[in-house]
Amino acid sequence: MTRTIVESKTKTTIIGFDQPFCVIGERINPTGRKILAAELEQGDFSRVEADAIAQAAAGANILDVNSGAVFSNKMAEDPRYADNNFVEPPLMKELIERVQAVVDTPLCIDSSVPGALENGLAAAEGRPLLNSVTGEEERLELVLPLVKKYNVPVVAISNDDTGISEDPDVRFAVAKKIVERAADFGIPAHDIVVDPLVMPIGAMSTAGLQVFTLVRRLRDELGVNTTCGASNISFGLPNRHGVNNAFLPMAMATGMTSAIMNPIALPVGPKKIAEKKAELAAAGIIFPEDIDDEVFVTLLGLGSTKAKAGSEMLAIRAANFLTDNDPSGADWIKFNRAPVKEGEGRARTGRRRRG
Repeated sequence: MTRTIVESKTKTTIIGFDQPFCVIGERINPTGRKILAAELEQGDFSRVEADAIAQAAAGANILDVNSGAVFSNKMAEDPRYADNNFVEPPLMKELIERVQAVVDTPLCIDSSVPGALENGLAAAEGRPLLNSVTGEEERLELVLPLVKKYNVPVVAISNDDTGISEDPDVRFAVAKKIVERAADFGIPAHDIVVDPLVMPIGAMSTAGLQVFTLVRRLRDELGVNTTCGASNISFGLPNRHGVNNAFLPMAMATGMTSAIMNPIALPVGPKKIAEKKAELAAAGIIFPEDIDDEVFVTLLGLGSTKAKAGSEMLAIRAANFLTDNDPSGADWIKFNRAPVKEGEGRARTGRRRRG
């Protein structure tokens, strides 16, 4: 049975067909997050630390750490900052150290810069997952020696020098090529986690069917674990959570064993609460002025003022239960049990012993 072992200093996560689905938290990534990138440029890692803690609390089994930041202000002062090979290696080291200081969740080191990957590998405790290698010849020659040197598993993305093919047979062939080339370096197939590349279903109506077919082939013919950027499937669509919640259990049923995704339902902020109250007031619906914000958003079905596990995590846990990867539903019951309020204990059952 294929099992990919990812470890921190104190915890082990196993990715495998007979294991609960592995959630790789994607939040620690400055790409497309201007506020985070600006904070990192100023040496402020507080949001990184908070994201690490929140994702671990929401149930992420591995945390992806991406160093792809653009330091626009520093770039204007020093042209070296225009080069990711200059920016990312020291940033990755700092990110890894900061995250490890606040959580003991295993890590995924994510960069397109080989120097950043190696700095991350050197700083990481345990056995991290490396993200990523592609079928491009230059990339294979740069990354696979690192995988072998540090004895770590790696994400293999199914594109090569010709780009990303819309033909699933081509993407399978690229994955097979990477697995075979890895074997030449002495890297076993169980340490390759293939990303077959999920296309947006809004742009390609067969995208879901394609990835389900690909995952089955990767499992049955190559015996490898798989992952994907889960939210890619719903890109550009309304109610993306609805699409994601259907996609993930279906992908799991075909053999997908992990996904890079956001495990958190982002909290409802004061601005949205104020806008909703104004909207209701305009309709003649008035709430007490002193109503608690959490009570208000709960009553209106807006979510929560606190960062909590997202609906995709609920779908994954249900699928784990249905595929017998959650024995007796213990995790499902724990996840859905109402939290005990401060000062209250759980009701005791059974007879009281006599003194």
